[in-house]
Amino acid sequence: MSVYKIPITTAFVFFPLIAFIFTLPFLIYQYRKYGSIPFLRSAIFYSFILYLLCMYFLVILPLPSIEEVKKLTTPTTQLIPFDFMRDILNISFNWKNISSYLDLIQSPAFYIAAFNILLTVPFGIYLRYYFECKWYKALILGFLLSLFFELTQLSGLYGIYPRPYRLFDVDDLILNTTGTMLGFLITPLIAIILPTRKELDEKSFKKGKRVTFFRRALSYMIDFFFLIITFLIIKILLHNTVFSEYASIITIIFYYLIIPLVTNGKTFGKMILKLQVVAKQPKFTNFKVSSRYILSYILFYYQFIIINLLNKIVIHNNIVETIISCIIISLKVYFWLNIVSIILNMTKKDKVFLYEKITNTETCSTIEYELEDSDEIKLDKTKKDKKEEEESVRIKKHKEKL
Repeated sequence: MSVYKIPITTAFVFFPLIAFIFTLPFLIYQYRKYGSIPFLRSAIFYSFILYLLCMYFLVILPLPSIEEVKKLTTPTTQLIPFDFMRDILNISFNWKNISSYLDLIQSPAFYIAAFNILLTVPFGIYLRYYFECKWYKALILGFLLSLFFELTQLSGLYGIYPRPYRLFDVDDLILNTTGTMLGFLITPLIAIILPTRKELDEKSFKKGKRVTFFRRALSYMIDFFFLIITFLIIKILLHNTVFSEYASIITIIFYYLIIPLVTNGKTFGKMILKLQVVAKQPKFTNFKVSSRYILSYILFYYQFIIINLLNKIVIHNNIVETIISCIIISLKVYFWLNIVSIILNMTKKDKVFLYEKITNTETCSTIEYELEDSDEIKLDKTKKDKKEEEESVRIKKHKEKL
């Protein structure tokens, strides 16, 4: 077991970094497809990453020194299929003797073969349970994964070493692929204690109908990224012009006013996460949506830019200066009122912030749950039964009147 301790420990050390790299794409994909990220789905995804890391480090670790590898004269490849069977059959074994079983299990030929099979059994389970792969896809992916590991060894860890320090073994390809298919076959037994993939999806879609605070926060982060890109483009276009000084405010107006008007209340962040700002009442929809973006982004998030621009205005008029001072104070008061509103509503299911109350708007999810054919048939049948029941009630009431 001490042989496996270093690779597994290393995998746990690298896991937070790798998980961090995959987190943003994972969040965007899940929010875009389902609208939510249930705990179990996240646990399965991150456990899969950890499992792949453990496999990888078990294959390449421990790393020898380059000087040690230069002195190696051992073969680099073993291309005879099922050569491991010859080694296992050479072990003296008596079916009636219990100690023979221990000798067999403890022999390197047997436990190395068993290890190579068990190594990829979870891979087959993940492929069938979570990724819903067919058997032939699992077979191909299991083989490709094993081939990747063997080529990693054959290349001397991608050229870092002058020659392979571990054997490229065709038997490993066979055993790893067998392990994947074994995991694929036993998945129904494992799935007894876990919800089905369909149940996971239904739960995700159900939760996705309610727009969470974190989903909105992620859309703001994405918008901020695109806002920077937009600003750089506008800055380049307005270079050496009188409008260059106002590039930041032009960018904000373009991004948070013009784009949402064209896209029916969506920014790039909202489009990616399938969110949309809508008016609770259809009257004056465009005006309400525009007002919401002014109050939520321009006057709230970017009030400091506006205040800075206002402070630069030099007017020798007491009345105008007083008006500008009142505007600046109002912006600061509005900012802190919004902060209080966000803090008070952060833990509530139905989050309605100050700027949403003022404009009578809300952020809703645009994801539509795709029913399977059987579900559609049941739904149509239910609608038909309901319509027939309403018709029968109507006829009954008409007869009573007569």
